[in-house]
Parts: sequence; C-alpha cells; structure tokens
Amino acid sequence: MVKEIVLANAPTGFPVIELGKADSTFEIKEIELPELQDNQLLLQTIFISNDPAQRGWIQKDQNSDRAYLPPILPGDRMRAGSVAKVLKSTSSSFKEGTLVQCYGGWAEQLVVNAKDAFPLPDLPGVSPSVFLGAVGGPGLTAYFGLKDVCKLQEGQVIIISGAAGATGNVAVQLAKHVLKASKVIAIAGSDEKCQWLREIGADVALNYKSSSFSNALVEAAKPSYADCYFDNVGGPILNACLSVIKRNGCVAACGAISAYNDPSQMILSNWAEIIINRITVKGFIVMDYYHRRAEAIEVISSAIKEGKLSVAGGETIVRCTEFKEIPKVWIRLFRGENTGKLVTQVAD
Repeated sequence: MVKEIVLANAPTGFPVIELGKADSTFEIKEIELPELQDNQLLLQTIFISNDPAQRGWIQKDQNSDRAYLPPILPGDRMRAGSVAKVLKSTSSSFKEGTLVQCYGGWAEQLVVNAKDAFPLPDLPGVSPSVFLGAVGGPGLTAYFGLKDVCKLQEGQVIIISGAAGATGNVAVQLAKHVLKASKVIAIAGSDEKCQWLREIGADVALNYKSSSFSNALVEAAKPSYADCYFDNVGGPILNACLSVIKRNGCVAACGAISAYNDPSQMILSNWAEIIINRITVKGFIVMDYYHRRAEAIEVISSAIKEGKLSVAGGETIVRCTEFKEIPKVWIRLFRGENTGKLVTQVAD
C-alpha cells in the first residue's frame, strides 16, 4: 500500500490545508498499485512541483469548457509535475534507477505509461529539481513568454512582476543576459527578494508592498515607458503597470496569482490605457509550446552552462518528513514564502 493525497472538498476561497477537518481541501488515501503492464513504469516520487496554476485546477464548480486542463474533481489525486526514479520497468526505453519527469502528482509511488515519462536531460552539477523550475515548466514559460508573446528585442525595456518566483526569476535573467534588454524592471514582495533580483540581473527591483511603489514604478519606466510587461500576478500590479507601457506596447498575461483565492482582486480601473495606447494583451499557456520544448531547454541549459542564468538561490526546496505535510508546503506559494521555484522533496 502507498499513500496519495486527493482532493476532498473543492474550494472557492483560500484552501483549508489542515487535514482531517470536515472542510479540509485534501485528504490522504492508501491505495494498492496495479501490476505493471507492457511499456509501463513503477516510479518513486522524489521532487514535487508547486505551481500557482494548481489552485485553478481545484476550483469548485468551474466551467470545464473554459479550462485548459480537465478540472481535478473530489476523489482525484492532486495533479503536479514531479521528478521520480524508475523502480521497475517493462519498457525497453527506461532502465531501473533512471530519473524521469512526469505529471505524477501527490503520490509516494505510482504506475505510469512509459510514453508519459521523460528522462532528464544531461545537465551536470545541478540538482534534478531544476527540471521542475528553470529547465522545467516555469523556465519554458519564461522563455516563450519573452520570445514569442512579448517578442522582446535587444535594447527594449521590460517589466516583470512576480519576479522572485519560479517563472519570474528566469524571465529576469533571460531578458537581461540572453535577449539583452536595456532595462529590466522587476517587481517582488520584499526588500530581500528585490536585492536578490538585482544580483541576478534586474536593473531596477521594486517592492510592491512599499508605500512608494506607484511613484517608483513611474520613475523606473522613464524616460520612454516600457515596451512590454510580463504579468504573473494580475490585480492591482497589472493596473499600475498599464499606465507605464508605451504606445503599441504589449502585456504577456502569464498568471494572476493575486486573484486565485480572491477574485475581487481582478478589478481594473486602468483598462482604458489598453484602448488609448493600443496595448496588446495576450494570454498564453506554456503547454501550447511543448512541441518546441527542446528549443527552450537548449537555450536555458546553455545559459546555465555559460553563467548567464543562475539557479543558485533560484529554488526553495522543502523536505517533508511526513507525507501529510505536502499541502502545507504548496500553500506557501500563496503567502509569498518562497524565493524562486518552490519544490517539495519527499524522498532521496
């Protein structure tokens, strides 16, 4: 028997993380895994990815026709990206002991089809957890958001919110050191995070919790406003940034974490800026670019090897001594308690 964590009560507001309560969002189950069939793998989960998008997947009464992935329903295992070790294999493509990336979810062990697992690329000197962050979904999101959505050109000015997060910190570094932006304005939620962002490439880093944030943002965007805004948060910060994007500029709408647990945060008073200044706003989902993942992995891996992209300090890895602690790690995302990618470690 192995443990997994499933959705118990789909939330509408902030999730109830404490297990065992009548209204707990999650619960632990023990299950017996099936015997391996042809071309299947038995995996041991090692690292679990924590992503803001997971909150949307468990929202109560969501319209599945408007979702980009099927909703997680009560009784379903919590979906999550993971790095796992192959314990047993009936596939000629995978040997026992191979480390793979998959959407294993919150499970100690699981059986997957071999076609749904991807061996980790060769990147010596870094933790395998980096394939859930800088060289995983967040890194790919940063790359395609900058290159295809923002169409960032050398010498341009870009604003990046949620800049100390998993996607944001990679976007800061790629924008400055690879795509050669003339100015990268990073927005984060503490002075400590802002200092770190300056160290990894931001020309300006602003604490949005500061009383001087709005004025500082206007000053940072001078003299000619920003060419594009990479938006990871939505809400009041999006509202503020719309007023400092130049005419015919763009917004890459990547995330809206400010409103995931409180939809009232998405009210915008600056929407007219989009009309008056002909600003293009484009939403995107990284899965749309998975057919080009090799391109992004090559650019990001090369940047790491060349010292243009630092993964040191870009991860917050939390080791769970008990399986039930997994939801408590995940909720840190929504409290701003991580720098860089938040990863849960459940095994060695």
